[in-house]
Amino acid sequence: MKSLIFETLLTSHHSIIVPTEIARYYIDQKQKRVLVQITFNNQRISYHAALQKLNDNYRITFNTANQKKLEIFPTDYFEVQLFEDTSKYGVEMPEEFEAVLQSDPEAFEIFESLADGKKRSLIYYILKTKRSQTRIDKALIITENLKLGIRDHKELIKKI
Repeated sequence: MKSLIFETLLTSHHSIIVPTEIARYYIDQKQKRVLVQITFNNQRISYHAALQKLNDNYRITFNTANQKKLEIFPTDYFEVQLFEDTSKYGVEMPEEFEAVLQSDPEAFEIFESLADGKKRSLIYYILKTKRSQTRIDKALIITENLKLGIRDHKELIKKI
């Protein structure tokens, strides 16, 4: 499932408006989370986002880091296409975190019991790290904290 390509520009510092007919198609299919592909000056990026309704418009986030990657300024028009998000968590799971969870069934069960947004938040926290070993270290800290009963995000990512 993919949308038509549409042209748009930033509507705020970090969001774009999705045409209602495109957004409604995904919402009607119970697909609030989408894979976004943005193209500008022959460069392309893809990322996961949620369709959010604000007043009468549907929006998706387009963070500053991705804007900088494409060198987009507030007055630039760029192309957007949405795709069905087929990922399990609404974001791609880092290999390192997946391996740590697979090696620890107790932590995996606790992780799976968390709210979807909390799972994504922890995944994004690990994804921000470039080095594989650091991702493994962070995943180990999170799984140990989950098993200790810690659920507060700020505490979950701290080494005890």
